[in-house]
Amino acid sequence: MTRFAHNGEIQIAFEDLGGAGGDPLLLVMGLGASRFWWPDGLVAELVGRGFHVVTYDQRDAGESTHLPNRRVGPPVKALLHREAPAYSAEDLTDDAVAVLDALGWEGAHFFGHSMGGLVAQRIAIRHPERVLTLATSSAVPSDTTGLSVLRYLRLACLPRFARLHYPETPQGNLDLAVAIARILAAPGQHTDEHDVREFVDKEAAHRVASFRDQLAQSRQIGAKWHGGPLAEITAPTLVLHGERDPLLRVTAARDITDAVPGARLRTLPGVGHFLARNVWATYADELRALAHRADEQPQINGVTHGD
Repeated sequence: MTRFAHNGEIQIAFEDLGGAGGDPLLLVMGLGASRFWWPDGLVAELVGRGFHVVTYDQRDAGESTHLPNRRVGPPVKALLHREAPAYSAEDLTDDAVAVLDALGWEGAHFFGHSMGGLVAQRIAIRHPERVLTLATSSAVPSDTTGLSVLRYLRLACLPRFARLHYPETPQGNLDLAVAIARILAAPGQHTDEHDVREFVDKEAAHRVASFRDQLAQSRQIGAKWHGGPLAEITAPTLVLHGERDPLLRVTAARDITDAVPGARLRTLPGVGHFLARNVWATYADELRALAHRADEQPQINGVTHGD
């Protein structure tokens, strides 16, 4: 069931996915995608590891507030803008905290994927007292700005996104989701409609569709960060990355790990950018181990942190 948190005039849609009574875990999804792109199988693995799992739609995605359209160009061009098209990266972090407040959670474990991993890093910097642990997968370092992001991207992948044109019909939405998944999957990994139908069906039930609003994606990726560096993160941190990620180079994960004090890196052979079933159990195990690590660390202001 959809619930809403509020950050000023912005409504943030969120959903309790189960595991009440477990360790609080907030999932942060990536660019242009709704919360429905978290696979049920991965969520089940996380609940089975003792987490109380909640996810939300970032602004300009899913059922959260979509801002009025402005001419900001395609997402890659938005990286070049000196001013944020509509809001700041700090606003994106505050949206997540609004969800915690609505839940009555003083703190939570955070797991962000793709651009959600970038946002999660910044939450840990801006709101350290709310972050029990930080896990990112397939993300770029938050210290990276503007064109410097391009050094982490596999540029050959980008034209494939530009060629995606499907009608805004139920079948068109399914075909688009399959095409996105195939671009993001590891090379040679079989991906078909069975891998994405659950996402598309949930979105249809809530009358939303991911990856349709290019201007919204441009606003998300163009949100400028004015906060501190990764070195300020104090939460126990895990960095996950597929070694065959067709979108982001593994150097992105290595640079996050090098910048965050005490961070641990886990790369996975044969894994791409898409959250395919071959990573679900491993990721859940890694997040459980990270939470155990946090339990062994000292507490600051009532929230567990690393040294």
